[in-house]
Amino acid sequence: MLAVIESNPFLLKFVAIALAVVVVGIVLKMLKQTHVIVYIITGVVIGPHVLGIVDDADLISSLGSLGLVLLLFFIGMEISLPNLVANWRISVIGTILQVIISILAVWLIGQYYDWSLARILTLGFVVSLSSTAVIVKLLQDSGEMDNVVGQNVLGILLVQDVLIVPMLITLNYLSGQETSITEIWMQIIGGVLLIGFVIFLFYKGELKLPFHKTIKNDHEIQVFFAFGLCFGFSMITGFFGLSTALGAFVAGIFVATSKSTEWFHKSLYSFKVIFVALFFISIGMLINIKFLWEHIVIILALVGVVLLTNLFINALIMRGFKMSWKDSLYAGALLSQIGEFSFVLGQIAYFNEIITDFAYQAIVAVISLTLLLSPIWIGLTKKVTK
Repeated sequence: MLAVIESNPFLLKFVAIALAVVVVGIVLKMLKQTHVIVYIITGVVIGPHVLGIVDDADLISSLGSLGLVLLLFFIGMEISLPNLVANWRISVIGTILQVIISILAVWLIGQYYDWSLARILTLGFVVSLSSTAVIVKLLQDSGEMDNVVGQNVLGILLVQDVLIVPMLITLNYLSGQETSITEIWMQIIGGVLLIGFVIFLFYKGELKLPFHKTIKNDHEIQVFFAFGLCFGFSMITGFFGLSTALGAFVAGIFVATSKSTEWFHKSLYSFKVIFVALFFISIGMLINIKFLWEHIVIILALVGVVLLTNLFINALIMRGFKMSWKDSLYAGALLSQIGEFSFVLGQIAYFNEIITDFAYQAIVAVISLTLLLSPIWIGLTKKVTK
């Protein structure tokens, strides 16, 4: 028995993760907390900074990234493409305005502390991105994906995913690294092809999947076909230097136009639950309890400023597009946390010496806490605006 465990050390770790999720989940469910909070706290408890049961954060993060891809695939199957296209002004113009205002807010603070342009843009980019994984999960759980707020928020999240590419290019340029012209052209070509395919699906209305008759009643083949389609699209967008999650989302739209969402959902739902859980667990594992405790006052202050600032920036933008104050504030609360892709921006800025080690640790702590507190913050805002 011991020999089997020693030959496969990951087995024990995955058992520990499963048991921890069950125990933490039972306790937090009694307190009426969401699964997102359960997973993040589980990551904190079993991670390298507390019990140290699971110390391979990179492995869990890599597996968790598959969860984000699967999550976007499921969302693509559920959204209404006509509604998404109809609200393009809020998605595109609203997101660009939000990023610009976030950068200006950081610039005002940076003038006092004499920050460089690179640091201002880094922090502006970091706070302007919201969490696709958290928001989509909460909208799904509350059944609000198809209402006006859900559709508008989802549109903004998708545009944010697209804007990550120019943000990364900008940070690399400001750090002195040369940006390959080939990479830029690949991203432009990939973006055009992606938009063109979505437009094709929009006007086509309904498509039939290849081999649909063959796989219709074969559950095992369905699982592999669904996996291949989801991650195949992700691989294509990744090849062009775009977000892999964005590719999965378009794959989901493709499935939706074929009217085959039911068996896709049945085939991959269990995998989605596991990998999405690993994604949030990997975020919890990043939280350094010692650093957090030593700088608790400044970290909590930054968390409060981020949540409030993002709430009002997004609420005002939504209100500017004729949404009611109630819906605008709720949408602002949904978008108020800092997203998972901001970890990537912070990491690149740290490795390129744009920000210090303390700033990077603070960014990780603030992002993690906004993700952890986001369900509670959104719930409170929803109650206040009723």
